[in-house]
Amino acid sequence: MGQRKATTREKKIRGRKRHALVDTQGHLLAIKVTGADESDQQGGRSLLEAGKERFPGLKLIWGDSHYGGTFALWVKTVVGCSVQTIKALTLPKRGVLVPEGEEVDWDTLFPKGFRPQPRRWVVERTFSWIMRWRRLCRDHEGLPTSSEALIKLAMSSRMLSLLAPHHFSY
Repeated sequence: MGQRKATTREKKIRGRKRHALVDTQGHLLAIKVTGADESDQQGGRSLLEAGKERFPGLKLIWGDSHYGGTFALWVKTVVGCSVQTIKALTLPKRGVLVPEGEEVDWDTLFPKGFRPQPRRWVVERTFSWIMRWRRLCRDHEGLPTSSEALIKLAMSSRMLSLLAPHHFSY
């Protein structure tokens, strides 16, 4: 079986998607690296199929909106836990909440600026910990399994440094 070359449409560059299963503190439980041509649902299925025996007590999975719909139904029937999707915080269009012509102070109702999405920051923080490793900040690996192994090494190093900070540092 040959290696598939996953590319983005017009750019013609190789790409990867990283699917991570982390606990509520952001510690890595499982990782699956796929080509950019695979959908998020395919990557999530391969991640959870490999880990469903390892985590029998798993009851709830948080994921972004790509992991909703038929994927959530598949997780419920095959894995036996539920998926709660985190949707982006968007502003409703004007005129939806109030009748036309009524004056509303929109800045007090919907403040501007950065607002972290609930629970999504946990996995984003994990990806930032992974990016601290120079070899993982770019797509240098030829095979997805090599990238998975280096991610596991990076996160193992981080967990060891938390357990014994004086004896191990990365």
